Amino acid sequence: MAEQTALADIRSEDGGKPDAAVVRDALGVGVAVGLSGFAFGVTSAGSGLSLLQTCALSLLVFTGASQFTLVGALAAGGNPLAAAAGAFFLGVRNVFYGLRLSQLLALPRAVRPFAAQWVIDETTAVALAQPTRRSVRIGFTVTGLSLYVLWNLTTLIGAIGAQAIGDTDAWGLDAAGPAVFLALLAPMLKTTAERAVAGIAVLLGLGLLPVLPAGVPVLVAALAAPTVLYVEGRRTRTPACDATSVHDTQREAR
Repeated sequence: MAEQTALADIRSEDGGKPDAAVVRDALGVGVAVGLSGFAFGVTSAGSGLSLLQTCALSLLVFTGASQFTLVGALAAGGNPLAAAAGAFFLGVRNVFYGLRLSQLLALPRAVRPFAAQWVIDETTAVALAQPTRRSVRIGFTVTGLSLYVLWNLTTLIGAIGAQAIGDTDAWGLDAAGPAVFLALLAPMLKTTAERAVAGIAVLLGLGLLPVLPAGVPVLVAALAAPTVLYVEGRRTRTPACDATSVHDTQREAR
């Protein structure tokens, strides 16, 4: 059933995008986002993590938002368990990406554990934009490879640079990570619901920052998503219920 669904979602290979165009688009995303690894390297080193710890996070975790969340919470003096929990819950979205991509890529079982390392926002976006299975695989692979290599390279450079200049706070580099994350996130907020989730999450995070331990406000801010979804669901159901009530009233009148 899953295989049939995947095949139905992939159009015929005829009329697909040229391989060169897919590679060009994938490299554009990989290079643009990969350069922001420099900001993570600076932020991580400025938070007190060693060069080895910083590079290990990029090599093993490889999901930018979760990495920034972890080092940000640690830098604020948060409990390591709370910081790790915040990073974990932020990275859970990649599981849902993987469920979708597993159908579209249809990779051999032996390859799937390695491909899972590259299931992130950017590779998912590029893959889902492709019209054929071949272009999906090319887009996913090129984006993942270029982003992974460049992200880890710039992480190393950023961490070494931060250690060389000493106090990163004095240079204002502690704001580099959040600024890059917001720059990547802002263009993705296209609907009213998405903007509402982002706005409520910001208010919860900043409002609770002075009263809760570091790392916990991020967990509480995650409640913004189900709250907005609940309100949207109520709005959708209310007009439908009103229409049903009017219809029943008119039928009874007849």
